[in-house]
Amino acid sequence: MNESLARRKLLGILSGTWVAQGVYALVKLGVPDLMADGPVHVGQLAHDCGADTAALRRLLRALALMGLFTEPEPDTFGLTPTTELLRADVPGSVRLNALMQGDEVFRSFAEIVHTLRTGRPAFEAVYGRPFYDYLDDNPEAAAVFNESMGDQRPPDGLAECDLTWAGTVVDVGGGNGSLLLDVLTRHPHLRGVLLELPDAAEAARARLAAAGLAERSSCVAGSFFDGVPEGGDAYVLARVLHNWNDDNAVAILRRVHAVLPPHGRVIVLEELLPESAPAASRSAAGLVDLLMLVTLEGRDRTEAEYRELLGKAGFEVVESRDGVLEARLG
Repeated sequence: MNESLARRKLLGILSGTWVAQGVYALVKLGVPDLMADGPVHVGQLAHDCGADTAALRRLLRALALMGLFTEPEPDTFGLTPTTELLRADVPGSVRLNALMQGDEVFRSFAEIVHTLRTGRPAFEAVYGRPFYDYLDDNPEAAAVFNESMGDQRPPDGLAECDLTWAGTVVDVGGGNGSLLLDVLTRHPHLRGVLLELPDAAEAARARLAAAGLAERSSCVAGSFFDGVPEGGDAYVLARVLHNWNDDNAVAILRRVHAVLPPHGRVIVLEELLPESAPAASRSAAGLVDLLMLVTLEGRDRTEAEYRELLGKAGFEVVESRDGVLEARLG
């Protein structure tokens, strides 16, 4: 790569936050939802979302020049297949994720130097308390976080788990119930129990009931640090352990160990950092770990590191696939 191309690439990277925050601002104002029926004149958009017309025109025009919006007629803007996903009412919507990225995540990355100097999440320096304490005090932010996490697709590896032997699955830290809904739909013989903090547990209860699964499921409000429900055969921890440091991750696993029956399994589903892999794969995995670095005490780990955590908590890994570790009592 010659110097000119390298410079252009680097400047594109450095200005990436401008684009991301521009998209965030439009989502915050509800602009993509106003375009649901097709292109709209910027004056109408500004009136409906409470924006300054000239400022909104400049932002939309800049993003249209990048291919993120269309401008079929002067000052009239519409969505592209990409920005359709910023609407609230479409399958696979990333609207809530855009809100979270533009608010708490963006402000945390602005203080990443604090993390490098102290080893502590920048989030704590910005908001004055750890991430989950902040959510406890901010129901609106908690709702955005829980829904954005719950709207993620269940890990692919979960579908490959043999659950024919189990009667009850306990989803520990199960968010808004999307994963448990998927499990119960795939396995009609199963009952499900979800453990979450009160607001998320209530959202999960409503989601499962709307799917006709109320009689096969129950939602328990509580913290997995205090204990997990008894009576399960399989205990699922999906994208939970990476939120916590090693000591707390082991503490969570030990709560499961305390109630797991002799025939039971704990199923850990995480995005695994590769031991060694092509550069493109390392890049994608590393970005998620960078997010963890500035927001939470946790981190992404390799399979070997998760095996070590499970061993410390008294488990023996009996099966592993990409992103899935199944373990029994050691």
